[in-house]
Amino acid sequence: MAIDILMPALSPTMTEGKLAKWNKKEGDTVSSGEVIAEIETDKATMEVEAVDEGILGKILIPEGTEGVAVNTPIAILVEEGEAVPEGSSTAAPKTEKAEPAKAEAPAPKAAAPAPQVKAPVEKGNRVFASPLAKRIAKDAGIDLSTLKGSGPNGRIVKKDVEAAKAGGGASAAKSAPVAAYTPGGSTSTPHSTMRKVIARRLTESKTTVPHFYVSVDVQLDALLALRSQLNAASPAEGPDAFKLSVNDLLIKAAAVTLRRVKGVNVSYTDEALIEYNDVDISVAVSIPDGLITPIIRQADRKSLREISNEMKDLASRARAGKLKPEEFQGGSFSISNMGMFGVSSFSAIINPPQAGILAIAAGEKRAVVKADGSLGVATVMTVTLSVDHRAIDGALAAKWTAGFREVVENPFTLVV
Repeated sequence: MAIDILMPALSPTMTEGKLAKWNKKEGDTVSSGEVIAEIETDKATMEVEAVDEGILGKILIPEGTEGVAVNTPIAILVEEGEAVPEGSSTAAPKTEKAEPAKAEAPAPKAAAPAPQVKAPVEKGNRVFASPLAKRIAKDAGIDLSTLKGSGPNGRIVKKDVEAAKAGGGASAAKSAPVAAYTPGGSTSTPHSTMRKVIARRLTESKTTVPHFYVSVDVQLDALLALRSQLNAASPAEGPDAFKLSVNDLLIKAAAVTLRRVKGVNVSYTDEALIEYNDVDISVAVSIPDGLITPIIRQADRKSLREISNEMKDLASRARAGKLKPEEFQGGSFSISNMGMFGVSSFSAIINPPQAGILAIAAGEKRAVVKADGSLGVATVMTVTLSVDHRAIDGALAAKWTAGFREVVENPFTLVV
């Protein structure tokens, strides 16, 4: 019996994604649990495993197709010797790289016939279009109700709006913004799905969340000395071997501080202030397409060795696009460390719905005044706490940063 393979929802918030790659071709045998495709979400490229086994009878959505809605049939699985059901041979949606074109969706056995692709369905003033298509149309002054969608179920996608822009006329009364002229020409690189979502989320955060910032200078010498002592005590090899980074110790320091000053480990909603029981720290990791924040769960309860090993594993798989949704979704507080780039100070943008993020700059030799009033030299870094003023007031933010400095400058609390 033919079975629809549907576009999976790889996260609770996913509504559509890009079918980045097919790992199987039509006619190939598929086993349960075998990776058959790769889907690009707003955070990473995820592998899709087959739930059933059989023959990949028909690919309905070509690789490279963007804006594929969750639960849209993307392929048909048939049994050995079974023909692909009638009605499933219609050309799949295409884009410039394979974006959806007007076609009839398949109607295999044991599944209700999918609706034909048609003009956008309107309910009152509602027109079905992808968020990106809506934004492009708004910037270009295009009336979406005048367009015919080529996406799944008649949904208007990016290609449809760009075609309207190129065609001009009443539906494109206002021209799109023109890039500044650059002598010698320029190169245009389309945004990845991740970059688009980063741009949207950070714009929403910066323009809707009332940020304020508290900075403090922290002396690192004691923490650096502790790190050297602990690394020297590590076995040369074997399962108990470890190599702690400064970032590992700062993650633990932030976690300990969040446990002590619980009012920062929160989220704001219109109805209530949510205080989290666990300290789950999201750590910003740079990857080729942008930024992702894998999470160290219950970081305050883990040893430095556990944090170090877990962080190395998460960062490695993040750069390879192999994180599971639960490994980067959620978190109660974030850390962004740019110290390795020599940055002297910076302010980070809050990652909603969290209410705080700590920006960590480079440690550098500075002149300091010692407790006895004499001058000395110490390794000092500047950290800046960005907070949501709706949830956290100035006094509480100052208390947290003072507590963080206390933990870092007296780091033996990290190992006892």
